[in-house]
Amino acid sequence: MIKTKRFDAADYLDSEEMIAAYLEESARDAAEYNDYGIFLDAIATAAKARGMMQVAKDAGISRESLYKSLAHDAKPRYETIAKVLHALGVQITLTPITSK
Repeated sequence: MIKTKRFDAADYLDSEEMIAAYLEESARDAAEYNDYGIFLDAIATAAKARGMMQVAKDAGISRESLYKSLAHDAKPRYETIAKVLHALGVQITLTPITSK
């Protein structure tokens, strides 16, 4: 019998570089599919990889607030997302939209 394990991206997010690449791709997907919950889900996965309690502490918010802010349909404040991203060791950068 073959045993399989459910894929969890958090298992591979072991550096700031990996987290940044993962979040960058998810932000692109969120914009392409007009579903910004994709990006929140990705931030939640990165926070899970680092430890939700530690990310909440480093961001200066409660663990409960972190979970609520990163729910797929949440509408978190920019300030909250910026604090969480900083706690994850990444930052937002902007580039011009290129035509397809």
